[in-house]
Amino acid sequence: MTRHQPEPVVEIRDLTKDYRVGFMIRADGEHKLGLLKRKTIRALDHLSLDVYGGEVFGFLGPNGAGKTTTLKLLMGLVYPTEGTARILGRPIEDVETRARLGYLPENPYFYDYLSGRELLTFTAALFGLRGEQAGKRVNALLDAVGLDSAATNRQLRKYSKGMLQRIGIAQALMNDPEVVFLDEPMSGLDPIGRREVRDLLLDLREKGKTIFFSSHILSDVEAICDRCAVIKRGKLVGCGTIDDLTGGQQQSIEIIAMHTDNSMLDRLAAASPWIQSIVPTPGGAQLMLEDEAGVDEALGFIRRSGGRLVSINPRKTSLEDVFFVSE
Repeated sequence: MTRHQPEPVVEIRDLTKDYRVGFMIRADGEHKLGLLKRKTIRALDHLSLDVYGGEVFGFLGPNGAGKTTTLKLLMGLVYPTEGTARILGRPIEDVETRARLGYLPENPYFYDYLSGRELLTFTAALFGLRGEQAGKRVNALLDAVGLDSAATNRQLRKYSKGMLQRIGIAQALMNDPEVVFLDEPMSGLDPIGRREVRDLLLDLREKGKTIFFSSHILSDVEAICDRCAVIKRGKLVGCGTIDDLTGGQQQSIEIIAMHTDNSMLDRLAAASPWIQSIVPTPGGAQLMLEDEAGVDEALGFIRRSGGRLVSINPRKTSLEDVFFVSE
């Protein structure tokens, strides 16, 4: 169930960002003089959306869609060309609000010769935590992101991409923030690491935190997000729950079978109006049916051909389908 507060904790209204890049030659009236003029690229185009308290909000889009630009604008690292935004009821320019936020950039840079523990201890000091209080907080965060004692005492220059991502998430949570902004937090993580980070984000939600994270890994978003927004070429193309974006409707039935006689299945495809397609796989076949009406018929053919049923899966419109439709 999505948890909502009456007022959003993140409010974005017509946020727009133009970057000046390179030069172009412009003719000047009758004299046809070639003058240099800076070209502009619109990275974000009048984005408007709300994020409510206590929810995990996914911000989706392909590379170059404007996700990182949006987060930089919210963090005050760059300034908008047009539009406004508010976090926790305050304008994004408000410095005091930053103490209530956590942030992990897409490509964080840490001093290579610090160990993971030293980095977090330094971060704790920035928030006024020292001594035993800092030590307890550092240990809790290291445990939360799955870094053992051997890793935490190693210099960061010897960390893998996934380990750096874990330590980056830990530093973003040091001040126990009310709202956490994460730019591609699953980047560089193996499947185990991604699962651990997903569990961590869900745990933060249970504690009432608001998570705003960008990603292009759709399966992660589908697994944990209360709502999400899809952005392409700087423009918002959809916002809502997964069911809102995908329609929430079953589109087809997938049957996976092994040891099938594919010649018999070809006859089934020719005779049955329910079969959308049959695709041979190593050792078997994948059958796509329009709906449940043809399942019994398909299963009968599989048994008569000496095959073995592996799975029957309802297939719904996915976020990936939304991406392609909005191209």
